Amino acid sequence: MAAARFLVRGRVQGVRFRIATRDEALRLGLRGHARNLADGSVEVLAAGEEVAIAALQRWLQHGPPLARVDEVVRCETEAVVADGFSTG
Repeated sequence: MAAARFLVRGRVQGVRFRIATRDEALRLGLRGHARNLADGSVEVLAAGEEVAIAALQRWLQHGPPLARVDEVVRCETEAVVADGFSTG
């Protein structure tokens, strides 16, 4: 199983970004979390099949309709990820 951490910058808080990310990640069969960071960005941790993580990365480039994504930075991780996908 692969895992990746993404930092998403732009107008990504207050536009349902975390909820939409959770929905997309679950549709792709991933587990992990999406959470707001103090600097206005969103951290996404995703674990599962690499092809699904790559699909989520492509989706993160634009996010939900009200978002404006300026940058997505991917970092590989070996983090242990709980079942499900949280938005906390």
